[in-house]
Amino acid sequence: MPAPLRRIAAAAALAAAGLLAACSTTAPTRPAAWAAPEVLVKPSAFAGVHGLAVDKQGRLLAGTVAGANMWEVNRKTGEARVFIDSPQGMSDDIAISAKGEMAWTGFNLGELFFRAHDKAPIQVLAKGLPGINSLDFDKKTGQLYASQVFAGDALWEIDRAGKKPPRLIKKDMGGFNGFEVGPDGMLYGPLWFKNRVVKINPANGDMTTIADGFAIPAAANLDGKGNLWVLDTRRGELVKVELATGRKTVAAKLKTGLDNLAIAPDDGTIYVSNMADNSVQAFNPATGELRTLTSGAVALPTGLKADGDRLWVADVFAFRDVNLKTGQVSDIFRAWGEGELEYPLAVGLSKTRFALASFATNSVQVVDRATRRTQVMAHGFKVPLDAIPMDDGSVLVLELGTGSIVRASGDKLAERKTIASGIKLPVQMVLGRDGQVYVTDLGGSLLRVSAAGGTPVAVAQGLNQPEGLTETPWGTFIVAEVGAKRLTEVNLADGSRRTVADKLPIGVPPLPGGTPANAPTGVAVGGDGSVYFSSDMNNGIYRIRPAK
Repeated sequence: MPAPLRRIAAAAALAAAGLLAACSTTAPTRPAAWAAPEVLVKPSAFAGVHGLAVDKQGRLLAGTVAGANMWEVNRKTGEARVFIDSPQGMSDDIAISAKGEMAWTGFNLGELFFRAHDKAPIQVLAKGLPGINSLDFDKKTGQLYASQVFAGDALWEIDRAGKKPPRLIKKDMGGFNGFEVGPDGMLYGPLWFKNRVVKINPANGDMTTIADGFAIPAAANLDGKGNLWVLDTRRGELVKVELATGRKTVAAKLKTGLDNLAIAPDDGTIYVSNMADNSVQAFNPATGELRTLTSGAVALPTGLKADGDRLWVADVFAFRDVNLKTGQVSDIFRAWGEGELEYPLAVGLSKTRFALASFATNSVQVVDRATRRTQVMAHGFKVPLDAIPMDDGSVLVLELGTGSIVRASGDKLAERKTIASGIKLPVQMVLGRDGQVYVTDLGGSLLRVSAAGGTPVAVAQGLNQPEGLTETPWGTFIVAEVGAKRLTEVNLADGSRRTVADKLPIGVPPLPGGTPANAPTGVAVGGDGSVYFSSDMNNGIYRIRPAK
């Protein structure tokens, strides 16, 4: 080798040695202990907020589906408290009768609830209506109407006594969401999937278009002054529609992810809910003033992945990233916004792609990390709870519905092959540094499966309802044992375990109509050895630093 080349080679070798030395001194080692958890992203009320109503006492009530409870929000301070707890508090929409009675819809339960007053027992007036969504009373006659959307498409009259089956008024309308009964007895509301607001005669189902040209109209309410106020969730707009002419005026520009609204009968304030921000805002139609009563930086964080100075968050009603240096939260996609998104519970990560899994729509969404554009939105999986994008272009999908890991590949991920089965209650999975796949089984096991396929092998047992899972830089695994409300480090090399943190705000019990892990606790480890976890109890995200 010529001398100049030898000198270059020697310099390169020295540089490489220096780089390795630097890496060896900066790479985190297994800490002796961890510090107490600290808040990275502040907790918030709700778990995605939906239906709103102002009752006879002037209370502002807000419903949640994922959280399965109803809240009361102070109209002055924004302070929120649980009004009716889970599971009967599950409410996609809330209605108040002229007498002050209250009814609400348990979307996942397929049930419609009723209570005559605060101290009265809760009754179930209707069952077997999956996707029961919006409802309202006729203030003059007391008749009660309800619609199915997403998991059905129908409009019903509900028997107030709960003894007769609902009467079908109309079906296949296009998603009659967030409606209200007018003083004329007609039903005014949006067609979610047909970009318009309509009026329906409950006597015969006749439907008339009032205004069209919306992107996704989510809800509509009458103000008693000849106007219909409409939320366009895709555009993030509050729109006033003149009933006489159909003329539309954008009254307020809001964020996307809007769900419902209510107009206070005492002062005309319009309250608006946003499921992606856990927010309730108050709009004064006379002055145009917009005030946020309560909100959150995230909605319902579940799956987490850390990479560099970013934490990627599957937030059910959004896909977000958190700057680990500043704690700043940024939107990538919001529910029903301009980008596609279908309620993700988990996020998988490769160098070039994200994979989002949603059991709500049985879908896996693959997103390019550089452009933030969706490459594939694939449906037809069997209750997918996690997904990992692989370097060969395929995606590993963890299916609760089949207890399997499926390799999906090809155009639109249409080629699907089961590579492992027999997993009783799979929740989350990671691709280990050894190239193997590790899976938590809610029944109490940590499993290992060859990425090429094979029989799952239990490598740790006796865990207390394990959900979130991550591998540390030093080669151990950290598991969220939600049954014990703790994070546990599992060392597969010697079988030892130790508690990272306990008495954590994790582990909401399974909800009727949901999966065994309704909102799985996510866990991630950063490059500095800090551990991150999401809370299904208060919607916060926490950091646990190695103790110094």
